[in-house]
Amino acid sequence: MSITEIFSFTGIAFSVLFPLINPISAVPSFSGLTANDAAEFRKSQARKTAVNVFVILTTFLLIGKLLLELFGLSLGVLEIAGGLIVANTAWQMVTSKPDADNNSNTKIQNIDISFMPMAMPILSGPGAIGAVIGLSTGAKQAGDYIGFVIGIFLIGLVTYFSLILSLPLMKMLGKTGINILTRMMGFFILAIAVNLIYKGILNLIPK
Repeated sequence: MSITEIFSFTGIAFSVLFPLINPISAVPSFSGLTANDAAEFRKSQARKTAVNVFVILTTFLLIGKLLLELFGLSLGVLEIAGGLIVANTAWQMVTSKPDADNNSNTKIQNIDISFMPMAMPILSGPGAIGAVIGLSTGAKQAGDYIGFVIGIFLIGLVTYFSLILSLPLMKMLGKTGINILTRMMGFFILAIAVNLIYKGILNLIPK
């Protein structure tokens, strides 16, 4: 397979996954979830989230269909499970209390959200997972997979730089702004969770 063909498959993977993952739209969610964390920790979370997105999508590209068949799962079930995970996180954000003193946030500071809920299911959710499994069914040789993996890597790279944009946003907001943002984003993330569960139920209903 030629380099041109590999780049062609790279472009296919990137163009299919980018609108599904939409890394830029994840910036407010990431900002809300890491609002009370130190700047260095937020940077590490952005990096780990991007790596996790790459690992999750690459894994499902290579063995996703086999995993779903092995556990007897459908994308609808994944959507419902993902929705419940996101809902739990969002509820904590909405109901968290404002700072009463300097130690009031010790319970929620520096919590690793890079895998759940950021990488899965907010970014690499059931839609993206279904897409990479679909891509894998069209792969005929090793070069096809190489192109798809490069495309997923580029998605991870864009995700990282998008999440890094949240750092200057945190500096501008201040303590009061961060508290407001946390609750606002918690509400919208809760709406995302409800939508995931709703779509999962619809997918499970026989047509």
